[in-house]
Amino acid sequence: MAIINKYYPESVTHPGEILKESLEENNLGAKEFAVKTGKPEKTITAVLKGESSITPDMAVLFEQVLRIPVNFWLEAQKNYDEYKARIGYQINIENAIAWSSTFPYAQMASFGWVPKTRVAKEKVINLFNFFNVASQKGFEDYYYNQRTKVAFRISLKDQKNASLIAAWLRQGEIQADDFQINEFSKTKLKEILPHIKKIMAKQPKDYFLKLQNLCFSAGIKLVFTPCLPKTSIHGSTRWIKSNPLIQLSGRYKRNDIFWFTFFHEIGHILLHGKKYISIENIDVVGENKEFEDQANEFASNWLLTENQENEILRHPKITSDDILKYAEKFKTHPAIIIGRLQHKKIIPYGKGNNFFESLELR
Repeated sequence: MAIINKYYPESVTHPGEILKESLEENNLGAKEFAVKTGKPEKTITAVLKGESSITPDMAVLFEQVLRIPVNFWLEAQKNYDEYKARIGYQINIENAIAWSSTFPYAQMASFGWVPKTRVAKEKVINLFNFFNVASQKGFEDYYYNQRTKVAFRISLKDQKNASLIAAWLRQGEIQADDFQINEFSKTKLKEILPHIKKIMAKQPKDYFLKLQNLCFSAGIKLVFTPCLPKTSIHGSTRWIKSNPLIQLSGRYKRNDIFWFTFFHEIGHILLHGKKYISIENIDVVGENKEFEDQANEFASNWLLTENQENEILRHPKITSDDILKYAEKFKTHPAIIIGRLQHKKIIPYGKGNNFFESLELR
């Protein structure tokens, strides 16, 4: 929630002004006061001009000479420092208004990612809160400039629609925070893969919940995050502490793409460990083509092996009924077979999509 309307004083006096008044009341000049406190005259002059702060040791000396309590001086300095900091922060917010316009704020608000508002400054503050940063620079250093190798190992700097991709990734992290699960177990993941394939083949109405719970049992956080406009992300895998996070978008609402992306991300987890971050269908600095090819091969083999594909391809003239029979035989989803046949240009994409729609289970 933006706190832009919270009351803060429009101006706060530097404690040097208070010191100046106190010296006048006591008929003390800067030089004499400096002698009495044992501080250099240039130090006292700097405080009087508002160019330097009153430190705790100075406050103790001021109390001794002027009989004004230490806490008074320290509180006055604290209030002034906070005032200056907030002035700087307001400038920071104003400077980030143009940056905030690069996000589809209304769409993000409709998804519940950020509070609804039409006030430009509130949008900036809400985006800072969303990304857990204090400035536009903090956002850019984290997502673009790779200032932190531990948390984010890829750069979105030269990526088209980078701010939208960053927003999608951040929302996945926020969703993942809601789940408290055990540490990741590679052994458990291998055990549940056949069960996951059964869910894929039948795809009941609650398939995502079943899939999510199986992933939880292996220490994997699985979330669904809708895509923002003008982005084409299929999914992503990255590690957050001791757990891998798989984030899926359901882009194009096609079962073959959804399941291929899911198993592709599983492949990254099993084959490439914590040091690799993938964002599917997006070219980013730091992406490893060899790793991507390995994950593709892993997904392909789990969805439909090469031998199974070849058996289908030997069929003289495949029909819808044939696809359903092969899907049952190979324990896969019909959309997987359709996707392969489309890729091989055996089924036109238009015709295949219509057939897919008739089979799609929601």
